Amino acid sequence: MTAASPRATGGWREGDPAGRRLWIGHDGPLAGLPGFRLAYETRGTLNADGSNAVLVLHALTGDSHASGVVEPGHPTPGWWDALIGPGKALDPARWFIVAPNVLGGCQGSTGPLSAAPDGEPWGSRFPLVTAREQVAAEVVLADRLGIGAWAAVLGGSMGGMRALEWAVGEPDRVRSLLLLATPAASSAEQIALASAQVHAVRADPVLGLGVARRIAHISYRTEAELAARFGRQPQGDGRFAVESYLDHHAEKLVRRFDPDSYVVLTESMNSHDVGRDRGGVRAALSRITARTIVAGIDSDRLFPLAQQAELAAGITTADDLRVVTSEYGHDAFLIEAEQVGALVRELLPTRVPSDA
Repeated sequence: MTAASPRATGGWREGDPAGRRLWIGHDGPLAGLPGFRLAYETRGTLNADGSNAVLVLHALTGDSHASGVVEPGHPTPGWWDALIGPGKALDPARWFIVAPNVLGGCQGSTGPLSAAPDGEPWGSRFPLVTAREQVAAEVVLADRLGIGAWAAVLGGSMGGMRALEWAVGEPDRVRSLLLLATPAASSAEQIALASAQVHAVRADPVLGLGVARRIAHISYRTEAELAARFGRQPQGDGRFAVESYLDHHAEKLVRRFDPDSYVVLTESMNSHDVGRDRGGVRAALSRITARTIVAGIDSDRLFPLAQQAELAAGITTADDLRVVTSEYGHDAFLIEAEQVGALVRELLPTRVPSDA
């Protein structure tokens, strides 16, 4: 069985239901683009002085639908639904929560599915965009929303890369920061794993995207979890149960994501280096003024704890590295809602910022 899709891409297209998406557009050039637009979603209400805004940044295959149900325009439930909602760590009654779809994404923001100046989709011609440039687009969003500074910027994995860039590049606009399972710079091994995925997609966009997801998903989980759940259990069709599990995740992604966007975002992660053109990682981290919590996952084999330890040691406003205990590996930042929610509650003030 191989992953298949009724369309060449599973990304959002013009004419599809908008769902909860809102948009801002910008006509100025950025990262080789003549202009761009960002799709985003919000929960809650911005207070009078704009002091209760929280920016939530998604990982590689996430989108602006950080919370909410499956509905027209949103084929999957909110990826952080366990943390966003009434009575949860990010309560819309207290906080104005903003979740943008990253520049280069495929769920409403400018990306490979968007029209290039010649009227045709950018496709594989879409330019390389770095995390720094993606944050530059999000700065435009913040300006349009009237948000001078974020009460908190939160991100895990690729979202953590952008959260880090926010805190380094715009220190006066980030009051507090949560970095989850993310590095200061992508390592050789991480680039190597990602490169194999990119080659698969370029060889065959649809089938290759499924292969890329299989490779990635293995790195997202742990050997112990896969052994406990599946072992060497066979199926009636001659495949092992763990193969069927990977096939399932591959097919799900092919049905909701765009192959060219997967390449663009993977290469943006590979290019991530917060110290580039800033005198190195230590010099860059010294720019951060936000109160910071850095957390890693004890079983993460994609972004191991040593990378978060480097961040915690280099950010003067961070205290000791926090460790999320989990059998789920890298994906624990999406799964371990109780532990991650406790970090969010610790980071944010117990009282709503005043409108005064």
